[in-house]
Amino acid sequence: MNRRRFLGAGLLAVALPLPAALPGDTLVLVHGLWMTGMESGLLRSRLRDEFGFAPEQYSYPSLQLGLDDNMRRLRDFMAGLPGERLHVVGHSLGGVLALRTLLRYPEPRPGRIVCLGSPLRGSAAARALAGLPFGTEALGATLREAVLEDALSAWEGPREVGVIAGTLGLGLGAVIGELPEPNDGTVAVEETRLPGIKDHLEVDVSHMGLLGSPLVASQTAFFLRHGEFARS
Repeated sequence: MNRRRFLGAGLLAVALPLPAALPGDTLVLVHGLWMTGMESGLLRSRLRDEFGFAPEQYSYPSLQLGLDDNMRRLRDFMAGLPGERLHVVGHSLGGVLALRTLLRYPEPRPGRIVCLGSPLRGSAAARALAGLPFGTEALGATLREAVLEDALSAWEGPREVGVIAGTLGLGLGAVIGELPEPNDGTVAVEETRLPGIKDHLEVDVSHMGLLGSPLVASQTAFFLRHGEFARS
């Protein structure tokens, strides 16, 4: 697994070819806990306008349903989309859900996965929240099952996975409990380093900042096209 770090998240670290998408590419974005997909609007726009993708936003009940139900729903959503290749970008819990779904229900079309700030190996912030009154209800069943009770130990699926982790520690997680350093304010970098992934990149942005960073958008597009993050 390659690991690289970029500072200055507001600037493109490299000049990337445009567009990054190929004819026949389909891209699904999966949001995180407590979100609806509206938060990914800027990322969707950049992936569409600057890199040639036609992103489809998948929205799911992150609190109301458990992992099995949400995996089936995501599988059915992806199966209904056209395209010769199917890529997935998941933010936070959305990245965990994407990996678990494609392990359980392998998609016959080729494609890659990018996880943005996803707690792939557990979550100190979620454990701290679970210890508070009504904390387990606030986390919802999907996160409890996929992150706290049965976190992945390694990626063993056929798809290439790239992970972008933030290092600007501003967020709710830093208030709820003490997070390992470095972190993005919600997820620690070490919680994103899953054995078996293809590439790992650290960027100096916060957890929510991953969705608004032009560098994250460009590196996401580059990985989906090439299977690795761009070198500066």
